[in-house]
Order: sequence, then C-alpha cells, then structure tokens
Amino acid sequence: MKFSSAVGLLLSVALASIASAQTSINQKLTSAGVTALSSPSGGAAITDDLFTKPAKETDHEVGTVVPNAALTVPGPAAQGAPAVLSNAIGFNGISHFDQRTAGTGIYTNSQFSLEPPDQGLAAGEGFILEAVNDALAVYGQRSHTLLVGPTPLNQFFKLRPEIVRSTPPVFGQFVSDPKAYFDPQTRRWFVTALEIDVDPATGAFQNHTSVLLAVSKTSNPTGQFNLFSIDTTDDGTNGTPSHPNCPCFGDQPLIGANQDGFFISTNEFGLAVGFNGAQIYAISKEELAEGETSPVVHLDNLPFPEGIPFSLQPAVTRSLFPRDFDGDDDDRGIEFLLSVPDITLLFDNRLAVWSLTNTRSLKSHHPQLTLAHVVIPSETFGVPNDAEQKAGPTPLGTALGEPEERLATNDQRMQQVFFVDGELWGAVTTSVSQGPNCVTGFESDCKAGVAWFAVRPNFRHDTLHAEVRRQGYISVQGENVFYPSIAMGEDGRGVIAFALSGHDFFPSSAFARIGHRGVGSVRIAAAGVAPDDGFSGYVAFGGAGSGRWGDYSAAAVVDEDNIWFATEFIPGGVRTVLANWGTFIGRIHVDEDGD
Repeated sequence: MKFSSAVGLLLSVALASIASAQTSINQKLTSAGVTALSSPSGGAAITDDLFTKPAKETDHEVGTVVPNAALTVPGPAAQGAPAVLSNAIGFNGISHFDQRTAGTGIYTNSQFSLEPPDQGLAAGEGFILEAVNDALAVYGQRSHTLLVGPTPLNQFFKLRPEIVRSTPPVFGQFVSDPKAYFDPQTRRWFVTALEIDVDPATGAFQNHTSVLLAVSKTSNPTGQFNLFSIDTTDDGTNGTPSHPNCPCFGDQPLIGANQDGFFISTNEFGLAVGFNGAQIYAISKEELAEGETSPVVHLDNLPFPEGIPFSLQPAVTRSLFPRDFDGDDDDRGIEFLLSVPDITLLFDNRLAVWSLTNTRSLKSHHPQLTLAHVVIPSETFGVPNDAEQKAGPTPLGTALGEPEERLATNDQRMQQVFFVDGELWGAVTTSVSQGPNCVTGFESDCKAGVAWFAVRPNFRHDTLHAEVRRQGYISVQGENVFYPSIAMGEDGRGVIAFALSGHDFFPSSAFARIGHRGVGSVRIAAAGVAPDDGFSGYVAFGGAGSGRWGDYSAAAVVDEDNIWFATEFIPGGVRTVLANWGTFIGRIHVDEDGD
C-alpha cells in the first residue's frame, strides 16, 4: 500500500489485538453500479508534479523484527549470470508516465505520482488486463497493442478524482493495491483494490474504508463491469461487531478462486494505530458473474497460536474439481491458502497451510465455511536486504544532490499461490548467502533471492495435514532477485517471474521455468536501461536511500502452454520528473525447448 503518512505499529499492540477464537460474519455485498474503462488519454509530459504520496511503510508493518539465533542465512548454490532470452515475447505495459497522465474528462491530470508500482495481471480470451498502482489497461494478446486505457482506478470505480488541481485542491478517495484475475470457469474478469475515504479539503483519511470489486459482464474486459464493495471499517457502524483498533482498513487485498468462490484476504490495520490480523472474505463466484449481491462470509479473529496471521495468500485453483488432493474425498469444496507463520521473525523454516472447507455452500443463502490450519517444516527463509543497482544516470537524484538509491525488497511475506494437481505452489523473497561475509543478513555477500515451495495438503479423518514435496532457492551470483510470482498449468509446468537488479544489471524483468523437476536457468525477459530514479528513496521526499519497488509482481495462465507474467523494470522513453519505472508484460511457452 502507498501512504501519505507513516503507519506506526507496535508488536505488543498487534499481539494483544488478536482474539483466540474465529468469528464468522455474513456481510452484505454492496452494488455500486456499472463501469467501463475509458479510452486512451494521450497525455502530455509532466513538468510540474507537486502533489505526491510517497510511501512510508516499514518493511515490517506489524512490529519489530525478532532475530532467531537458531537459524542462519540460507546459502543456495548460486547460478551463473542470466542470459538474455533471445526469443522472449512481450511488450511494455503501464509506466509511471502512463499512470500519472491517465484520465479523461474530469479525471484529466488528476493522478498522483505514486510508488511502489504494485501490479496486477489477468489474461484470457485473447486479452490481457494489467493494473498498476492507480491505473489499469487492456491489451491484445496477439497484437500487443493497447485496446483501452490506461484508466485511473478512481475513474474506473466511479469515485472522485484523486486530486483536482484547483486552488484550493480537492481530494478524492485513496485507492491502492490492485489485483486482477480472469476466471476460465465463468469467463469473467475480476479487479480488486482497497479504498479509504478522505477529507476532500485536506486529503486526510476519514473513518470509512472498503475493498472495491469489479466483475465484467462478459468475457470481454473492454466492455462493462459490475461494481461492488465490501465495507472493511469494522467499527460497529456497518452492521458488524466493532473490532479493536478500528475504524480500520484492509491492507493489500490478496485474491484467489476455486470452483465455488472468489476469495479476498486482507491485513486489517487501524487507521490510527493497531493491527487485528488477517481477514478472509469469501463470495459466490457464480453469483458475482451474474451481477448479484450475494452474501459475503467474513472470517476474522483467526485462531493462530504460532504467530500473527498475516498475508494469507488464497490459491488460484486450476482444476474445476474438488478432489485435487490426497485423502478423504470432499465434495463440499475446498479453498487453500498459504502464509508465513510469523512475519516478525528475522528467519523462519516453517509454512502455514490453511483450508476453507464447504465452499459449495457459498451458493446458498446462508453459507457456512470451516477454517483450519497446520504449520509444517520447510527450508529456511528470511528478511532480504535491499538490492543494489548498476551505476548509471539518475537525473532526479543528481538534482537533489543525493547518491543512487537501492531498491527496497521489503520482507518475506507469501506471494501469489497456485493449486495444481494436488499441490500448492508459492514463493517468497528471502535473504541468501553468496560468500563468507554474509553473517547477520546485511553484509555485502548477502543478496535478495527467492525461496519456492510445492506443498501437498491432504485430509485424514477430517484433519488437515500437509508436507513440502519440493522446494528450493533462486539466486544469481552477484545479483538480487525479488518479488516472485508463480503461475502453474494443470500439467505441473509453470513460470516464476521476478525482478533482477545488481552491480551488473539495471533493474530488469526476469523469470525461470519451474516444475516437478525443479527450476530452470534464470533468464532476462526485458533488460533495464537505467537505474531506478524514483522519489520514494530520496531523503528530500522522506526516503532513506532505498526506492520503493513494486510490493508484488503478477503471473497468469492462459492455457496449458502459455503463461503471461508482468514485472517492474526500468524502460527507456519518456519519464516524469519524479519517477522512471515501467512494467514489462511477457509470455512464455512452457513447452518450448530449454530449461
């Protein structure tokens, strides 16, 4: 999420706020009308960009990081320098210039400069939908051409413009953390984002928040979408019990789907202070596709004695059938989630596997779901250090008299998860050792890498069990790889995409094939042409030397052979005064020769 002011959170407050028993609440899904993406605006170069929202999140939003003396930095066998993929297929997606200049009508010149460029991606029916920060666009899969957009999220969700640059300025709702998904079962497109009301005169947060949800009316994302919202304020005014530390908001909504439902998980923070743990929202996918305001099952106060329930990543289930796991058949429907047991640990060697059973009941008027979890051993992973960049021109940094910034790699939270052929595939950014000078996790030989997992859940006597079947690390000697996203086909072959940066490379878009035999070589899909030179890392804008990179990347399966992915990199071409980031959208044919 991107903030205009810091969110300070104490671990003691966070721990005290989590109840010991799960609560299930049936909320109302609110309809908010119909929308569609706007036509391209053909924006002009920005020479004056005074209104910004630099992100000031800490890497660990829930409190102080706690060292674990029993675990040390993992030291995988580092791979050689990656080779440029000569037959890479792809194109440049939304850039900071595109996001900043998006908008038509009253939304013209209404966008903030924003970092980090959080990224959502969906692909299907010959289209690609990308959402980055506060803008979204649709492209043709074959033509690689822009079909519609970029459109501001505030315009798409029919909110007030982010800012009307009048005297005095007028502020609109704060929208952030977009995600996107194409569902092959219903042939519908889903877009989510968090929303916080603001004072129109000052831009200060007000006491109402929601998760916004748009669902296409047809299989064509250039057409109309039905708009919905879920109230996440949780202060007793929305028909739900009052939660501690609220009014609250649902940070970084994470999404997944199975044959029955569409699932959203958030991290609930108080608008002023406090953390209430992860929340889960489950909705009938079929009714959403039909434009109906079905009940929303809201699960909170999740029992989790192992730590703070944080960033529970719902899985995208590639099979339409519920019997995709070992053990007792369960025709009632199951959705799985993965998470890190305790985000406050410097290092950990465990994963948390969650199950939501009876998802078939989401189609009824009174859905009833059962949540369970199990914590299992895994390879070691932990807090990554920030990534260095290849030296190059930084016009903004030079003008400010500041050195080239590093790239923030944030923390080891779980990223995108796929459930395929009975296995959950997921990955995290981690610290990896590449030499003798990596001891505490922050010396020169410590780099950012990726830890990946294939986990097989099963039920025995109605009890959830799970084990890690395959796992490993991705590390490139002398470089950093971070913010992974996995997408898997039903045949167990897939792609893991991530950013790559180091002394030898400007920030680039990279990937590796992944499957039952492990991970192939790291390849560069789109090489960066300059260092990141965004405002968020500079002291003059409240930074501390590390620019905010996208908090997550994205990948999506089109069919068993084709997987699209989107990652941030530094392209050439026009930029704004305050930032030069861009995104690359690539396609990999997983059946091609090569590892």
